Amino acid sequence: MKPVHFVLLLVVAALAGAGGWFASRQFSGPHAGASDASASRGRKVLYYQSAMHPWIKSDKPGRCTICGMELTPVYEGETGLDAGEGVTTLGSNIIQVIHVESDAVTRRPLRRTMRVAGVIDDDDTKHRFVSAYVDGRIEKLAVNFVGAEVNAGQPLATFYSPTLLAAEREYVVLVKQRGKDTNAQLASEHSRLVEAATQRLKRLGLSDSQIAALPGKPESDMYTPILAPVSGTVVTRFVYEGQYVKEGEKLFELADFSTMWFQFDAYERDLSWIKAGQTVEITTPAVPGLTFTGAVVFIDPNLKEMTRTARVRVELPNPIIEENGRRRRQLYHKLYADGLVHVETPEVLAIPRTAVLMPGPQALVYLDKGGGSFEQRNVKLGRAGDEDWEVLDGLSEGDRVVTTGNLLIDAQAQLKAGISGGAEHRHGDASGKEPAKELPALTDAQRDAAKQFLAVAAAMSAALAADKLGDFNSVAAKAHPVVAALVAAFAKDSPWRPLVDSAQLAAHVESAADLKAARKGFHPFSAAAVAFAKRLRAQDSEFGSIKVFRCPMTKDSFPGAPPNAEWIQTAGPLQNPYFGAEMLECGTEVKP
Repeated sequence: MKPVHFVLLLVVAALAGAGGWFASRQFSGPHAGASDASASRGRKVLYYQSAMHPWIKSDKPGRCTICGMELTPVYEGETGLDAGEGVTTLGSNIIQVIHVESDAVTRRPLRRTMRVAGVIDDDDTKHRFVSAYVDGRIEKLAVNFVGAEVNAGQPLATFYSPTLLAAEREYVVLVKQRGKDTNAQLASEHSRLVEAATQRLKRLGLSDSQIAALPGKPESDMYTPILAPVSGTVVTRFVYEGQYVKEGEKLFELADFSTMWFQFDAYERDLSWIKAGQTVEITTPAVPGLTFTGAVVFIDPNLKEMTRTARVRVELPNPIIEENGRRRRQLYHKLYADGLVHVETPEVLAIPRTAVLMPGPQALVYLDKGGGSFEQRNVKLGRAGDEDWEVLDGLSEGDRVVTTGNLLIDAQAQLKAGISGGAEHRHGDASGKEPAKELPALTDAQRDAAKQFLAVAAAMSAALAADKLGDFNSVAAKAHPVVAALVAAFAKDSPWRPLVDSAQLAAHVESAADLKAARKGFHPFSAAAVAFAKRLRAQDSEFGSIKVFRCPMTKDSFPGAPPNAEWIQTAGPLQNPYFGAEMLECGTEVKP
């Protein structure tokens, strides 16, 4: 080695040693002495923690990822700094194992696709009855079957009426004498008589074209055709050939099917989403493979008291098609149909639906504070979209919420609360804790309402366990009325009310198109029922036979499903509604 290089190395080593000594003298804080003393006693370092941000922890020395401050060692036998109430910390290995993911709270539109079911009805503003204007007899029917397409002015039947025949001949005589009176006064009087005869024929049901053709009608022709007043479809025929009819009696009913109405019932909680002019995609089993598009034109302002729904009307064009040489409308009257209402709101503060946990009446999320620290936060929610949930209170734009792994973080938080010996970690009211005291005994009316609510939840669970979509949709239609009765049974100031409000939030279970959609709709209703059932069976022996089961593998049962979920059954054995026959016995019973 050259002498110059050797000298340089000595200089660098000396400077490094001096710098280390200087740094140790200048930057060693109060912990340094304690650390040295602890180290001299041979105590083991448990972890390193930030003094400014206690939730920032590391297995190795380093600096705080938030403020850059050097991490302080925490030795065996020491508790370290408290990360704060509601804050849970996890190591990096655990975070990777449970696949924790988070997303930012942003302002964005809420999008929702509402599945509705209804009936294709005709436009009742375009209905028309054809009635007899005068007594007479139906001599011959030109249209003798229901469903015939007719045009305005087309003959429907041939009619004989002595009264009408006399009025026609009187008119013909007056018309033929017109112009023969040379006296101006007589000519004026004659014109008045012709006009009076014309008006009389109109009152007897003749059109202008029929009246104009009367002078050329042979005297031997005693019959008058009854013409269709409008174009449309014959939906009812009331008469037969040879039948005598009285004035005012119905002969035919015509309907214009060129425009149809798709009508469905919308629950009151969905009315804030539906607006006039929105596009609706409609399908019907009677016309497979085709989708009809229409717009919402009317929302009935009168809600039905029993179902708490309002009728919504959508207009659909209904073209004529040729089929086996006959013309008919593509859509039949009174068809059952399904609709998809695509709605979108202006931008709102929103979070992914997977970020929300609802173990009780109060919704909560976990904020990702960085460094493996997660803070529990109660939130007030608004409208629920397909993928996002509107946030009314509890979060700010830019916060990061956990979207995957939050259930396991919640379990860790409860475990930590139990080990710490502090207040039991509970979910419930706005403070995040349920009242520890026993709730008041139920009245007979409240007990009956609770039984009906739990019975519907158990029936939905049984239908899904059997993979019977039709049965589920049938039972799901009862969810809203049953919860409405539950709400009515408990006063607003009742200590039971938080559980009732949780059920009300989940009361609207829509008719599902497939089993995955059914299980997705079932989950929030089931969660509310489980919370209610657990409380009921804990203090009312009449509900002691209700069983609660939990499946730890529900993540793939429907889009956005949590890793585990619970449901109730009125009896055993365990039948998993989240997988049905695929994994019918997957799960364990949750004991009281």
